[in-house]
Amino acid sequence: MESIWSGICDIPKRPALQGHQQTQVAVIGAGLAGILTAYLLEQAGKQVIVLEADRIASGQSQNTTAKITAQHGLIYANLISKQGMEMARAYAQANLQAIEQYDQLITEKRIACDFQRRDSYVFSQNKQELQAEVQAAQKLGLPAEFTGDIPIPIPAAGAVRFSNQAQFHPLKFIAALADGLTVYEHSAVRSMDGTVLYTDDGSVEAQQAVFACHYPFLNWPGLYFTRMHQERSYVLALKGAPQVDGMYLGVGSNAYSLRNWEDLLLFGGENHRTGENQEGGRYRALREKAQELFPGSREVAHWSAQDCMTADHIPFIGQYAPARPDWYVATGFEKWGMTSSMVAAQILCARICGEETPYDFVFSPSRFSLEELSGIAGEGVQAVKGLTKTLFEIPEETIAELKAGHGGIVTVGEEKIGVYKSENGICFGVKTRCPHLGCQLEWNPDERSWDCPCHGSRFDYRGILICGPAQENLPLLWERKAPEV
Repeated sequence: MESIWSGICDIPKRPALQGHQQTQVAVIGAGLAGILTAYLLEQAGKQVIVLEADRIASGQSQNTTAKITAQHGLIYANLISKQGMEMARAYAQANLQAIEQYDQLITEKRIACDFQRRDSYVFSQNKQELQAEVQAAQKLGLPAEFTGDIPIPIPAAGAVRFSNQAQFHPLKFIAALADGLTVYEHSAVRSMDGTVLYTDDGSVEAQQAVFACHYPFLNWPGLYFTRMHQERSYVLALKGAPQVDGMYLGVGSNAYSLRNWEDLLLFGGENHRTGENQEGGRYRALREKAQELFPGSREVAHWSAQDCMTADHIPFIGQYAPARPDWYVATGFEKWGMTSSMVAAQILCARICGEETPYDFVFSPSRFSLEELSGIAGEGVQAVKGLTKTLFEIPEETIAELKAGHGGIVTVGEEKIGVYKSENGICFGVKTRCPHLGCQLEWNPDERSWDCPCHGSRFDYRGILICGPAQENLPLLWERKAPEV
């Protein structure tokens, strides 16, 4: 399930960290946000070391649809209502400026990354909500207008169009920026003592540390695990589908994403909270819809993405927590990581250099709202639910009853075990408690992974960590031939 971006862009490998080093700023994570932040800091005269748990851009940056836009769904009417005009306007302007900063940086460095200006559209079958969003966006200075004519075969009452947004090839862009940076791969940060970061084979002593690792892996302080959840979405790359001349996102019952890259159509959707795909069928549903909308098209690639979602739909960018004045964070980008990464890099670079931006207050991790209070309560309920399943729910299925190619939680003796049965009948048994905070993992049949419904950690069928906030693999209890029914 490799994305088209990673399939055609091979970023040179970097060594793992060995021994002890010192630097001014340590950046955790070599995705788009981390690389952009490190690049801007070095341009500002700072010495920077980037530590990456896997490979450069191996996480969410390679699984994006790569839209650079200030249009983040139908959000601006809600932002004005819930946060007020000042915050809504600052949010809009920060994202508009990010598009221009991409354009300027790509032009100045002559980065060949397929950067193209395109209009973006949010379509819906509710004309009233579309018109309300246009009015709100125009008040904030956004290039918004209503259009009743969109060239895609999905029923809609119209769309909100933002003119002159952008799209690009994210890995080509990241590769160009990373070329002059000090990046250590396969160097997961396991622990921190102040601003000393420890990996398996080395350490970095820094003056400031930046968490640009998608989901902060340290629970205290910050409590980010109470303030966000993670969602998954799925993408097909289709050959033989039409050129749609823009970037599209649906809301409501037709929540599909569309954009072209060269002769391919990227068609996405089927979103769900991580850990809530026990029945599977997400790819199947997306493929069926693709054939309905674009008959005769052919799938050449498919992949999935995971996004951190905040209660008020605004990222956390700034000081990690008051108790850690030299830690900074960039997370909660929702499904808009390309634009938000540039916003984050600008804010964090300014803060670390002792300056401010007009947008700091919008994204401040220390902000508080009634929406966040409600979100914290909701995440607490979800965590209790996950812990309760771990303690009290008794699995009904047995190993013998598992179908080949499927997984599930079974009882072996008095212990609950997560078991995947391969097509050739080999069973892999793992612990079902997430090592992050102990919630019960759920089997994801579409991706053959164990996913945490509480905080979004994921593991493959052997228990190998795919993504955090967990930092450890699941114990592989055994690998053996399945018993006969």
